[in-house]
Parts: sequence; structure tokens; C-alpha cells
Amino acid sequence: MLICPQCQFENPDENRFCQECGTSLTQQTCQECGTKVEFGTQTCPTCGAVTGGVWWAILTLQEAPSTADSSVGLETGETEYFDSHKRYRLLKWLPSDSMGSPLERQARVVDCQPFQLSPLETLLRQQAASDELPAGESEGEEGALSKSFQSLGIPAIVEPYILLQAQFHQALPILHDAWEEAEKSVLLLEDRTGFPLLADRWSDAEVPPLQILHWLHEMVELWAALEPWQCRQSLLNLSNLRLDEDHVVCLQRLYQEQSGASFSLQQLGDLWNDLFSRTQRTQIGSIALLIHDLQTGALATLEEVQMRVQTIAYEFQSQEMASKLEQALEDEIPLVIRATPIETSSQPAREASPPLDSMKEGSSPVDELTLSFEEDDEDDDNDDDRDEGDDIPTIVLPMQLYSLEDAGRTDVGRQRDHNEDFFGVQTELHKVDTPSGRSVRARGLYILCDGMGGHAGGEVASALAVNTLKQYFQDTWLAYPVMEDGKLIRPMGNAALPSEESIREAIYLANKAIYDENQLNARSGSGRMGTTLVLVLLQDTRVAVAHVGDSRLYCVSRRRGLEQITSDHDVGQREIQRGVEPTIAYARPDAFQLTQALGPRDENFVNPDVHFLDLNEDTLLLLCSDGLTDSDLVETHWRTHLESLLSSQTNLERGVSQLIDLANQYNGHDNITAVAIRLKVRPNLEMMKMKQG
Repeated sequence: MLICPQCQFENPDENRFCQECGTSLTQQTCQECGTKVEFGTQTCPTCGAVTGGVWWAILTLQEAPSTADSSVGLETGETEYFDSHKRYRLLKWLPSDSMGSPLERQARVVDCQPFQLSPLETLLRQQAASDELPAGESEGEEGALSKSFQSLGIPAIVEPYILLQAQFHQALPILHDAWEEAEKSVLLLEDRTGFPLLADRWSDAEVPPLQILHWLHEMVELWAALEPWQCRQSLLNLSNLRLDEDHVVCLQRLYQEQSGASFSLQQLGDLWNDLFSRTQRTQIGSIALLIHDLQTGALATLEEVQMRVQTIAYEFQSQEMASKLEQALEDEIPLVIRATPIETSSQPAREASPPLDSMKEGSSPVDELTLSFEEDDEDDDNDDDRDEGDDIPTIVLPMQLYSLEDAGRTDVGRQRDHNEDFFGVQTELHKVDTPSGRSVRARGLYILCDGMGGHAGGEVASALAVNTLKQYFQDTWLAYPVMEDGKLIRPMGNAALPSEESIREAIYLANKAIYDENQLNARSGSGRMGTTLVLVLLQDTRVAVAHVGDSRLYCVSRRRGLEQITSDHDVGQREIQRGVEPTIAYARPDAFQLTQALGPRDENFVNPDVHFLDLNEDTLLLLCSDGLTDSDLVETHWRTHLESLLSSQTNLERGVSQLIDLANQYNGHDNITAVAIRLKVRPNLEMMKMKQG
């Protein structure tokens, strides 16, 4: 099985190109110079850079090697490959790890078959398919998993990497392969030696105390997770503590505690004290007292430590709130401090202390009260949470876009012979560098349509709607300036999001295009083609959403969990809005019949829902057709298939492909389409300084 590096589609071994997206499965692109290199080649013939997947190898001998031992040859580089199957080629031996076992050796290896599943991945898939390998994390299941690993010849240290990956996918490195052979065990891990050290970032005076406190919170969570696996030692080595690009504390590797070794929370307190002393960063009084109480044993349980950290978080937030209020009063700014209720979807948000969840860079410092010095623009009149007639500006923390990624895929499903879904994506990205760091200015248009009307009908309607909307916004919003003979004949499109009126006009034009086609071809009754629509327009951290029908938009964030942004235009929802109980409303035989669609009737029968959102934390937006949402599939599996996509370390293309595969497994009766947008935000320090200056 060959895994496409672009779309993650599984291809037969004999394929030379991915049958899904056409990517070459025999060549890879050199990351340094762009040359196409045959896979299995160690270095690029043009620039000499290493090609293929490079992994960090940890080799553990069962006993110290003698002079005649074959492993000595491996250590000195006489053996070219790291495994008996000659898949992993040795690149370089690395210095010994002072915290590791004396019997350990470390190296970098290149995977000469990067498009193939690793033997470990293949084994795990086979076991999972036969239901022999449990997927949960209860104590009994862990025991069963351990026995299964022993029978497969997999090192025991693999267990925590696999079982903790779902919950701590950013904190733990990716495990690529593992095996035991010839008196040794081998692990191949994601190479995190290039990740910045936590201690280096800790010493930066620009890092706010709330971020320091959040790192302490993350380390307490990791301590609790690693304790049952006797891997707490992993947190006590400063060189093993790294930060990923989302500024999340992560581990370079796991260390198993030696038999008889004793570890306590006092050692975690010693580590924190060491961090402050090495970086020479001044300890804030409440944090200094926390560390002192840990070192002296006054805080003896994880629950006590977590409670103390949460208390300090509220203290910091209160101080920051008071400072902003004082500044606002000095500037004579009229203030309205609004409570921001944390609404939840049908699935509960991740359990965590609310103030700590909001302390990561890029999220608002408090859940209950939000401050800023930025007046709402006129589109805020459309926000559901704005009081009618309230013209006093709300105070919200100004944010800026840090990164934007998107991925989309459509699939015919398992029962249909043609695909009536259609989607379109168009984005503009501009990187901006300032003394406060890098940000991104972005404008994006995302459209998803699910057509109806049978063969040569539904697919025509969905494509016609997407193309009409793209053309409209290209002309009125995304337009670049056009010069002719030195004269400006077309100005730059608007810098702000289109208004609600403009968005409605675009949707009415799309409806008219399909309606006119129906009239031209004298289509009638069920033969009239039509389509649903879900539309997202993005301008930096501002989002406009519009929809018609039952295609949906979901939003996922760490603080709020999963939220369904749109409400289906079907008979069941119409009855619920009239006060009918949901179970009764959806017991009707026509409950899922659409009450709105584009095309079957003129614009007098189309009333799209349009509203606006502000992004105040890292967010994943998911546009999807009902082939993905049927049977509450998203609500049931969002924690396993969506939450991890918030991390920049997770491949978004692969995540969307896995969603499609999941829908085919559980639904498959309809076409399936998903478009994911990953947005990361940071506080706008420049704007805050200007407002406060």
C-alpha cells in the first residue's frame, strides 16, 4: 500500500501515480532545490541535501556489547542499514543521552520507502481491523494492549506513545516505527531536536506571566498522564522540554523510570525553580510561593497544584482587567463590560479550567469578560449577541491572523454513480512583518454546494452556483486593480467583508442562474434542478457566513469545543422553531425535506441566513455536505477527527481525507464533501500599544 504524500490516499503498490490526485509515487521533491528525486535515493543529485523522511532512531541493547558483537559494527557505522529489511538507512550517529540508559544509542535514519506504511502502522491497522487491539484507555484495556504488543514483538515503551497520542498529540512526538530483533529494540520518532527549548523562550521578557502559568499547567497535566506509565522522568530534563509552533510544551521523547526510582511533585517544583534561576527571570510572588510549597511538600497532590495554578490565573486576569479599566477611564472611553457566555454544542467542550484554556497565545485572556479599545464596525449589528439599540462600543481584545491553511475534498460515496457536490476555494495571503512579529493579512472565499435534480441536473446546479458566486465576489471584493494605458480601469476590491446586502445579492444571482436554466429547459416538478449552499467569506479575523439548505458549517476551538454554526433549512427544524419537540418534529416522514434551496423557485422563495463572526482564538471551520453530517457523524467523532486538526503539526489534507473515509465507513449512501479552514490568531500587540499610547 502506497500512501500519497499530498492527499494521503491509499494506492496499490504497483501505482506510479496517486489515483486520487495524480501525485508521483516514485519521485519526491527535494525540499532544498526542488529537484525531482527517485524515492529511496539518499541525497539529492543536484544540491546534496538529504531526501526522504528523516527520523530520530533510539536503539536499546539488551546487554552491553562485547568486541565481537555485531551491534558494535552498527555503532561505528560499518552497517549501512538500521534494520534487516534494509528500509531505514543510517545517516548519522548522535551523541549519547545523559538521561537515557547506558545501553542506548541514538542516530538519524532516512526512510527509503517513504510512501509505504511502516511495519508498525501496518500491524496496528491489522490488529484494529480484527478487533484484537483495544482502542480505549482503561486499565483493563491497557493490560490487553500490553499482551498484544508482546505477542507482536513490539517494545513496551510503544504503549504510552500510542495510548496518549489522542489526548496529547502535540506534546508527544510521532511514533513512526518500532521493533525488536537481534538482542535490541528500536524506536523511530519524529525528530524534534530542532524545536526551540522551553528554557530559551521562558527567558524572553516579552513572554507574559499568563503564558508562563499556562506552561506550568501543561506540565502538571503531562505529569498526571505520564505517572501511570512511569515516564515522569521525561519532564525533569530541561533539554527534553521543547515548544512547538503553537507554543505548546512538548517532549522530545519519553524516558522510562528505572526500577526502584522514586519521583515526586517536589522534583517538579525543583525543575520550575531551575527554569527561573537559569533564565534569570524574576519570579512573581504567587508563582514563587507555588514553587516553594511544591519543593517543601506543602502541596502534596496534583489536585492541590492544579487548584493553586487556577487561583493564580484568576489573580493575573483580575490584575490585567483592572489595568485596562484604569487606562480606559483615564482616556474617558465609555465602557460596556459584557459577560460572554460559553455556549456549548450537543457535545461538551473539553474539560479544563476555563481561565487556563484561554491563556495560550492567540486566545482571549478571560472567558467571562473581554476587553479592548476597538469599536465594533457596522456589521456587528447582525451579531446575535449584540443588544438591540446598544450603540456604546464593546471592549474586546484586538486579535490578528497568524496563519491560514485550508483543504477540501469531495467523494462520490459508495452507492452513487455520479457526484452532485461541488466546492470552490479562493484565497489571497500577504505576510506582514513588524517589530512585534509576523502576521498574515488574508481574504478567503469558500463555497460548498450539494446539488439535486438527478444525473446532469444536480451537478450542473451546484457547479453553476459556485461559479456564479466566485465571479460575483471576484468582481466586487477579491478584485485586483487593473491598469490600462496608465489609467485605473478597475479599482481594488473592498478591504472589508462584503455587507449582508451584498452577500444576499450574490446568492440571489446564483439562484437566478439556476432558475433561468430550469425555465430555459422547461424543467418542472421533481425534475427541476437545485442546490444547497454554505458560504464562508474571510477577512483576517472577521468571518461572514451564509447558507441555504442543509449543508453545514461547524466551528471547533479548544475553549468552546464543537459548535454547529448553521441551522438546517428543513421541515424538522421549521417545526422546532414553531415550538415542536425535536423528537416529534423529526418523527415526521417529511422531516428532512428541504424548505429552501437555490434554483427550483425564484428569489421570492429564497431567504438565506447571513451572520458574522469574530475569531478570538485558534479555530477550525468545517464546511460539509449532508453526506458527512448524516447520522450525527460529526458530533460523534469530532474529538478524534477534528480536535487534533487545530494543531499546525497535523496535516490538514490528511485530516480531510480521513473525514471522507469515516463518512464512507458509516454513511456512504450519498456524495461526501468537506472543506476545512485552520485559522490561528495572536493578540495584536501593535494595535494594543497604539490604543493605549
